[in-house]
Amino acid sequence: MGQIITQVDAFTNTPFAGNPAAVCILPTPQDERWMQNVAQEMNLSETAFLVRQDDGFNLRWFTPTVEVPLCGHATLASAHVLWSEGHLLPDEVARFYTKSGALIAKLQGDWIELDFPVNHSQATVAPPELKQALGIAYKSVLQNSIGYLVELESEELVQQIQPNFQLLKTLPISNVIVTSLTDSDSQYDFVSRFFAPGLGVNEDPVTGAAHCCLASFWRDRLHKNEFLAYQASSRGGVVKVYYDGGDRVFLAGQAVTVLRGELITT
Repeated sequence: MGQIITQVDAFTNTPFAGNPAAVCILPTPQDERWMQNVAQEMNLSETAFLVRQDDGFNLRWFTPTVEVPLCGHATLASAHVLWSEGHLLPDEVARFYTKSGALIAKLQGDWIELDFPVNHSQATVAPPELKQALGIAYKSVLQNSIGYLVELESEELVQQIQPNFQLLKTLPISNVIVTSLTDSDSQYDFVSRFFAPGLGVNEDPVTGAAHCCLASFWRDRLHKNEFLAYQASSRGGVVKVYYDGGDRVFLAGQAVTVLRGELITT
């Protein structure tokens, strides 16, 4: 029998929405080149590979082109697979060992809560090409370890922006989070989108790692700790965010399995 791969839509409870990730639970560690080839074959924004350890799982994430140090939606998808396929009992904690340290996931009813490191942003002077690539004026621009964090004037502008990805890819920093407050009648506190052509993904549908940056950004501006956020990609996704000013961010989302297959070539 070949290696089972499960495809999960994360940060949604609706099939074909949210952010799809492939999850592969391996019996033994595999070569990096093999994992990268599988991720390229799956052609999703992320493919997660897990190997059981004594008290948890080693977890690595690959886009179709590179390995990344942190991925929220594929961690959520991985935790969902562990519980839904019986690798963990519902009251057991999912513990992951990753290049970003130890990460914890807990099942809370229909939601999965992730314990992630906060990612602070600092003011920066962006090159003029950034504005040209985004094709829109912005209120402010900051920088963090993911890329730029750009605040726009309105929710409508976040939804309508159509970057020039070829130009964006030529910049020294080519990954961009755009965000704004929502309209006054919205159920959400803020909206965002994430463009990552430097990682081989022009637009990531729903991005947990981006919300590790957005949490501190919006806490500083709104002076509150809890948020309901919407990532306004074409697929869309909902993220509950809790950040009290410490070094950890708590993100919660839902997930649904949409596909399970067998990789017959190893």
